Amino acid sequence: MSKSKFALGAFFGAIAGVITGLLTAPKSGKETRADLKVKKAAVAADVADKIKTAKAEANDLASDVKDKAKSTVEDVKNNADDLRRRTERAVEGAKRGFRENE
Repeated sequence: MSKSKFALGAFFGAIAGVITGLLTAPKSGKETRADLKVKKAAVAADVADKIKTAKAEANDLASDVKDKAKSTVEDVKNNADDLRRRTERAVEGAKRGFRENE
């Protein structure tokens, strides 16, 4: 099981636990509703923080991938240029050798 699935399950489990606890507590309806509003605001703030963190991590990851892709493309270009130069030298050497043997 991935960490994100576990965290999501733990999050929803915590919410269910809080709601169950509030609904079974020996309080009046008015007090329970007030408690639910407070808990709702706390959970909403927590979710907003988690979303903000996830977005920042996703942006960082995207930036890293972009940088690695640029580096890989540059390496491939350099290797291709090197191979082209070596091939051209080999062809020129073969032409010279062919001319000398005629």
